[in-house]
Amino acid sequence: MPRPGPAGRVSGAPALVADIGGTNTRIALARGGTVLADSLRRFRNDDFPDPQAVLHAYLSAAGHPPLSGACAAVAGPVRNGAARLTNRDWALDLAALRAVAGPAGPVALLNDLQAQGHALDHLAEPALTGISEARAEPGGPRLVIGIGTGFNIATVHGHGPGCRVTAAEAGHAALPLATQEDLALARFVTGGTRLAEVEDVLSGRGLARLYGWVSRHAGPPQQAAPEAITALLARGENPAARATGEIFARLLGVAARNLAVTLLPTGGIFLCGSVARAMAPHLNDLGFAETFRARGRIPGEIGDFAVSLINDDTAALTGCAAALTGDAAWRRPATSVND
Repeated sequence: MPRPGPAGRVSGAPALVADIGGTNTRIALARGGTVLADSLRRFRNDDFPDPQAVLHAYLSAAGHPPLSGACAAVAGPVRNGAARLTNRDWALDLAALRAVAGPAGPVALLNDLQAQGHALDHLAEPALTGISEARAEPGGPRLVIGIGTGFNIATVHGHGPGCRVTAAEAGHAALPLATQEDLALARFVTGGTRLAEVEDVLSGRGLARLYGWVSRHAGPPQQAAPEAITALLARGENPAARATGEIFARLLGVAARNLAVTLLPTGGIFLCGSVARAMAPHLNDLGFAETFRARGRIPGEIGDFAVSLINDDTAALTGCAAALTGDAAWRRPATSVND
């Protein structure tokens, strides 16, 4: 029988880690900061009324094992121990997570991009694919850009257990507009009712909006799921998909460049998320590199940042496991881990 250890932990028991996205939730058990691969399960959020129901379903299927703690990464802002998803009417707080996880050990809430940041030092080399030829500066700040159901970023300062990962809601920044065509696109994706945001185009739904924008020249705007658009792009036989990809790559290049010169991530930029993984093989062919490296008045030594793709779609779970094993998480078991 497992026994309580330091800070109420259950000796030998695993921790519960969860990545709660706008569309899907991934849940696993972790021990010693390592995710147990055979414990991983994926759930469609549409099948559940709230995140607690998903967590209960997982633990029920796993036989309700004793836990040493729990950490959930949520696709939305975390503040004062509570999180609300940006692209789904779901909320989760530390009390609810504690009720699911049980009384032993710490519980923590992270923004999902913070979890990706915490994972960087724990990813095996095959989990990363280079997109640019620039070299990262060892020890420099790192920037994670997530593109999936939504868009967001996190900045990573330092390495190892003492690293600091800052939260953001960058998907709601204003969409960078350079031409009259960009302005018309912004009005199209918002219906002209509000300021266009980065997430309106650089996300799964944004990719679908771009496809509708491009296809309108041949008649009424066409509708297609993001997965269908990236499949058409990969086959290389659909001019509308190609044009959609070119706009996406250009706007991503501008957005990433703005973030890079603001945050100076000399340690590298890391793309993650389902849309990033689908688009990454095509980005440079579609013009991303040229836009991202456009100098303007930026000195050359500042404007050259390494860009990589995180291939592992469970990296946020690794980040949750890493955050739970860090000293700060154990010292503050009743608060959210927001840095």
